[in-house]
Amino acid sequence: MPSPDAALEIRTVANDPVPFRVRASGAWTFSGLKERRDQLEHDLAKVKKQPPERVAWDLSGLAALDDVGAVWLVHALHGAPHVEVAPRHREILKQVGEGMRVRRDAAAFDPLAGVVWTGNTTALALIHLRDGTALLGQLALDIAGMLRQPREFPLREFSAGIFRAGVTALPVTMLVGFLVGIVLTYLSALQLKRYGADLLVINIVGVGVLRELGPMLASIIAAGRSGSAITAQLGVMRVTEEVEALSVMGISVTTRLVLPRVLALAIALPLVTFCTDIAALVGAMLVTKFTLGITPGAFIQALPQAVEVVNFWIGIGKSVAFGFAVAFVACHYGLRVLPNTDSLALGVTRSVVASITCVIILDAIFAVMLRNLG
Repeated sequence: MPSPDAALEIRTVANDPVPFRVRASGAWTFSGLKERRDQLEHDLAKVKKQPPERVAWDLSGLAALDDVGAVWLVHALHGAPHVEVAPRHREILKQVGEGMRVRRDAAAFDPLAGVVWTGNTTALALIHLRDGTALLGQLALDIAGMLRQPREFPLREFSAGIFRAGVTALPVTMLVGFLVGIVLTYLSALQLKRYGADLLVINIVGVGVLRELGPMLASIIAAGRSGSAITAQLGVMRVTEEVEALSVMGISVTTRLVLPRVLALAIALPLVTFCTDIAALVGAMLVTKFTLGITPGAFIQALPQAVEVVNFWIGIGKSVAFGFAVAFVACHYGLRVLPNTDSLALGVTRSVVASITCVIILDAIFAVMLRNLG
């Protein structure tokens, strides 16, 4: 027979040093409290208004008591001196009361906390650098092995990676490129119009899109879209121990899982960048038509004269390096996922952040190295 729900009975005795008598009965457990929670909170609030020495508690009628009920009662007793409780419930109330009286001291100020954090961060960065270098070396060995035995190349995974990272990414990247082309051209046209240098907008938009914005936009979207997907795929395989199963069967993990993804994104991203450039230039032509009166035919005719072809090839070459970096970082973090869901979520987040950071750093390096070209 199930125990009755928790109940609280309050009586007042006139002309008594302890005028308030409170009797708790029923099952003071999680299931017994949830049905009458509002009423019990209201009754306990009335009891707490009285000084503890004027309240006598009778807990001998408790049918059942668990941790939840003990916390409720300890809060309500509030150091009351008059408490009657059955021996079988006295110990749990004592333990809960002692636990609630433990003071939570604030963490002491550590003047070397910054040094410790810097050291830990540096050590973690060195570990990532070591593992990344090892993975890069293994990839180089795998590529050399594939050149000797082309039949062993995982063509199906490679083609699937190009489709997922290239074809399916075109709508969103082209839309973003189109909108960025509109915004960049409109803002540039407003400034150049003041000085009568309307045609210079073609130079600014052409160089900015073909050399910088096109590869950067495609790479950042690929890091958030394809990079996170790669990390999640490899992370799930780590959680389900499929990676370990491949190793046990003697199948190279890098050859089957890392190499096709890295090469696929390195080849697909230049194609995505090219389409992004086209979309951005189409947006630029629309804006110049309605704001500066430059027809699309005149825009297309002036573009090769205003922008050297080397800028286009620099952008395409950068996108190859960006695609390789995004896929490589994504695979690196995917293979480091521990067999639990928290590590998987953390790995995906860190992968996206690290990929975007790596793309920005590479872009800065290319900008310095190729500053005299174009």
